[in-house]
This record gives sequence, structure tokens and C-alpha cells, in this order.
Amino acid sequence: MIMTPFTTFLLTLLSLFAFAIALPISNLQARDVFVPPILYPHAGTVWQAGNHHNVTWDISGAPVNITNKVGMVILATNGLEDIEHPLASNFNILDGRVEIQVPDVPTGNNYAIVLFGDSGNFSPNFTIIN
Repeated sequence: MIMTPFTTFLLTLLSLFAFAIALPISNLQARDVFVPPILYPHAGTVWQAGNHHNVTWDISGAPVNITNKVGMVILATNGLEDIEHPLASNFNILDGRVEIQVPDVPTGNNYAIVLFGDSGNFSPNFTIIN
């Protein structure tokens, strides 16, 4: 390949661009993933469809720099998450609780709550009766 002045200029420009984007950004802060254990509901819990309950989780081990503090609670059935119909959303994960209304679902003992912030945390399976 013959190096023309244009080719040399282009390679130099691309090299400088690659160098510029590879430089570290000094003002980025380290972020921590927060995986708070769900306290309620727990195994043995029975909820009635239509009732209101507080989903609670332990915030005692929360790191200073959490990646995502915006929470969402969804219901899972047999491990399948119903992400299209959140029970609660847009709350601060550091609140430690959020009130939800139990959805109108078939009676079963294979339900779990999933708490999303910067991770997804499953509660133990519990029962919903309709």
C-alpha cells in the first residue's frame, strides 16, 4: 500500500481520536450494586387479592454510591416475572418499603416479589388467594 499524504493524515487523525477516547475520565465515581434482602413477604405469607400490603426490604447494608436508586416491584409466578405490570415503580430504593395492591390473580402458592433497583431480588415464594 502506498502512503499518500491524505492516507497519512487520515491514519494520524484516527490514532489521535482513539487516544482521546481511551483517556480515563477523572470525575466518574465508583458505584456499588445494592442487593437488599426482601423481608416481607416471606415464606408462609398469605395475601388476599385486592388487599394492600407493604413490601419491605433491609436497607441496613446500603452502600454510599448506589448505581440505581429508583425502585420497581413486580410479581413473579413460577419464576416468570411480570415486568409489563409493575406493582410499584419510581420509588427510592432506600425507603425500605413500598405499598402495593395485591393483583387479581389465580389462587396459588408459587408467587414471589421481585425488587428492582440496580439488581433484581426475589422474595421467597408465598401464597395469594383470590
